[in-house]
Amino acid sequence: MTETLLSLRGVSKRFGPVQALNDVTFDIPSGQVTALIGDNGAGKSSLIKTVSGLWPQDSGQILWQGKEVRLHGPRDAEELGITTIYQDLALCDNLDIVQNMFLGHEPVRRGVLDEPSMERAASKTLAELSVTTVKSIRQPVESLSGGQRQSVAVAKAVMAEAQLVIMDEPTAALGVAQTTMVLNLIKTLAERGVAVIVVSHNLNDVFAVADRIAVLYLGHLVVAGPAAEFDRASAVEYMTTGSVSKAVA
Repeated sequence: MTETLLSLRGVSKRFGPVQALNDVTFDIPSGQVTALIGDNGAGKSSLIKTVSGLWPQDSGQILWQGKEVRLHGPRDAEELGITTIYQDLALCDNLDIVQNMFLGHEPVRRGVLDEPSMERAASKTLAELSVTTVKSIRQPVESLSGGQRQSVAVAKAVMAEAQLVIMDEPTAALGVAQTTMVLNLIKTLAERGVAVIVVSHNLNDVFAVADRIAVLYLGHLVVAGPAAEFDRASAVEYMTTGSVSKAVA
């Protein structure tokens, strides 16, 4: 049986008069890709920012490997093994790939940066993720394509031993080849046993990688289940109406 890594139980979040999340309950299994979909304003950003520790929930429980946790900030989430990759990727353009992958966690040997071990670890991680398009690990991040930048952000999460990687619109504004690269990267993460939450508006990408689909509608989780139980028409109907008029395909 697949281990449940993260569980939400009745999680709610309000901002003034706006109920961003309303009694959300669902599970995230390890080693699987869960697509979180919904229309604008459905609550997707509120949910991932709550799980990431940016916003504490108003009520409900967050369980990590079956034990309730309280996330008082992003560092709490990171210490558990939760890494969130937002659309801006939080990479430093003026630094190279190696420097970005180790930023804030640089190994020091005899009072100086251990550059050789950093380069070896960065190369090994990129190779394990089948990232082969970068010319040099010392390439400045500002010179990379969108797909390559996503690869560096994911490799950084892997080096931090993330057990859950949340990716916010990872293929937005990417071309066909770069999108394929990122989708393959997501599959590789799951194959390594990492749980992945993908937030996306692109249903083609969702059905290409998702093992499970969860749909939010006006702050409510209206349905969640294996991707094979959905088709595009039912997914769109859940997203736009909060229900489906016929049995899910």
